[in-house]
Amino acid sequence: MDPTTQPTDSALDAVRLRRAELRESIDAAEQALAAPAGARAVVWGEAVHEAFAALADDFAAHVEVTEGPGGLHQSIMAGDLRLANAVASLTAEHASIAAELAALVSDTTPPVSPGDVAAIREHGTRLLGQLVRHRQRGADLVYEAYATDIGGTD
Repeated sequence: MDPTTQPTDSALDAVRLRRAELRESIDAAEQALAAPAGARAVVWGEAVHEAFAALADDFAAHVEVTEGPGGLHQSIMAGDLRLANAVASLTAEHASIAAELAALVSDTTPPVSPGDVAAIREHGTRLLGQLVRHRQRGADLVYEAYATDIGGTD
């Protein structure tokens, strides 16, 4: 790899920061989904709504730092075109995940009824799984491109 295509330390630090923020938001959303709902579906729904709205914001910041001008994907493509399919796949996932997040935020707009809890939990849990897998593939891509670990748990 040409050293001039290596991202700056500050660019990788920005990716690491967004990655950590996204992980925290995923954790908060999982905790909100796992909380007991029962007779307090409205309160549960408000917490889930807030958690997924924050997650959607953090995901948008993640997309900006990876797809935006001078972003990580642009840097990867400048350095190694053999990774184009992996970049394209992650970029396509961005649109899909963003749409799912928007739908879940909309579906949890207060008030949530007790009858909505199971479907919201199913949708949210499935979406969190997609996000975890997306983060794993992103970390693998960065490692493949730069032999740099951006962190798997933070």
